[in-house]
Amino acid sequence: MHRFVQTARRCVRVLGSILLLVTTLAGLAYVVPGLLGYQHYVITGGSMSGTIERGSVVFEKPVPVKDLVIGDVITYLPPPASGVSTLVTHRIITKAPGKDGSTVFGTQGDANPDPDPWSFSLASGDQPVVAQAVPYVGYGFIALANPQVRMLVIGVPAGVIALIALRDLLLALRPAQGRRSPGRRSGAPAHP
Repeated sequence: MHRFVQTARRCVRVLGSILLLVTTLAGLAYVVPGLLGYQHYVITGGSMSGTIERGSVVFEKPVPVKDLVIGDVITYLPPPASGVSTLVTHRIITKAPGKDGSTVFGTQGDANPDPDPWSFSLASGDQPVVAQAVPYVGYGFIALANPQVRMLVIGVPAGVIALIALRDLLLALRPAQGRRSPGRRSGAPAHP
């Protein structure tokens, strides 16, 4: 039995170390790009499949709108008339001067057979352009958007910590109970 307990403790330590390492690396992967000026987005659709798969996290570097070129993959909010109210990550397929002096862009998802049915201008300033995509990492973010998953991710470790603390408290109290003098009853006054 003692050997089993030692093996179990060793496994728990190894798994804890692995979990700590994975959590630390995920935290760094989330924070460091922001410190370097990158934005990140989770790809939730399949319109860029073949290039950027669903569940990928894309890291984007803002570039001046005037420097955008055909072939750049950008994340943007389509015009209100499109009926699309979420961000879209698609490739620029057309770039032309607009009537008001602006630049008009057309986009298309790499997996889509047709171009997007809208054209749009971007406000002057910077526009995020995909610099790197990391596959599968976004599934964690997608899962964490679910409140039940968040409760599980927070609740299970909190419960384990509470049980370990309770066990340690009970173990700390047990030796104190065993230190009574032989022949003395609990509650009996001690006489010198």
